[in-house]
Amino acid sequence: MEVYSIADLLGFCQSPSFAPDQTDPALVLDLRSTQVTDDERVRINHWLGRRPIPVLALIDDHCPLLEGLDIALANESEIARVYQRICAYPQASAVLTQTTRLTSLLPMSSALIVESLAYATLQGGEAFSDWLSEHSRPSKPDPTDAPVSLKRDGSALHITLCSPSTRNALSVAMRDGLSEAFALVAMDTTIESAIVSAEGPCFSAGGDLTEFGSCTDVSQAHQIRQLQMPAGFIVDHVDRYTFKLHGACIGAGIELPAFAKHVMAHPNTHFRLPEVEKGVIPGAAGCVSIPKRIGRHRANLLALTGEPLTAAQALDWGLIDVIDDSIESSG
Repeated sequence: MEVYSIADLLGFCQSPSFAPDQTDPALVLDLRSTQVTDDERVRINHWLGRRPIPVLALIDDHCPLLEGLDIALANESEIARVYQRICAYPQASAVLTQTTRLTSLLPMSSALIVESLAYATLQGGEAFSDWLSEHSRPSKPDPTDAPVSLKRDGSALHITLCSPSTRNALSVAMRDGLSEAFALVAMDTTIESAIVSAEGPCFSAGGDLTEFGSCTDVSQAHQIRQLQMPAGFIVDHVDRYTFKLHGACIGAGIELPAFAKHVMAHPNTHFRLPEVEKGVIPGAAGCVSIPKRIGRHRANLLALTGEPLTAAQALDWGLIDVIDDSIESSG
């Protein structure tokens, strides 16, 4: 792992098309005790923002170049750990960081389009194909009557994920049920609050692996996401939503709740973004909702490492707003 200094970086910026090592999957910098002029800061951040690979940096408390970084850490061993993950999944890591650079600058509705296009790029890639070939699709459990239930209580609408046998995985049926519920909230102005919770041992285990990768036409998959993904119906009405989480919140199980104005979690809740190790990126809006909650650097770290986050850590980062041990399964 080659680590470059601020002096190296200033030299790189003299040639906009120059890259320090065309074969390296990440650019690693040591920016501790860095001082730059305003002109140098603008020039460096502009150059870093155009790198086709993740930009990692060791920093101290007053780094002037945070804007151009994809991940900023104070510990050398943590940088090395993230670098090794990027080496294992270079394409997904590169697309992830390029995507979050853009989504952090765009209105949420536009950012969702960027995320979906980036996801489609990786759906057609070798890494995702290899992951699918190495993992046999599990058998699908018997369907429940309806994976999403609605209950009106005055001006509140209670939306419940009720497919505990699948750990409330985001199947096509679950996706469509949530989209219909969120569309109702968008259309009915008498619904002042929407409270989303779940039955069973966890809020959601994320994408339904019995259906994962079943749409082989990536352009069609992009169109489906644009028309039917639940995130598209919630982004303009986030102030009306409260999510109550418990147990595992994997992938979509935190990507959708992260939009809400209020996110509550039981102390046993844990969060994880496992998509990069499958050769893709968070595709249920996680490249949009999570950076807006916890910042781009931490969102990238969560996705690149794939490591779980406890409820206490999530509260500290701002991914959730409250830890409440009274939250239980809605079943």
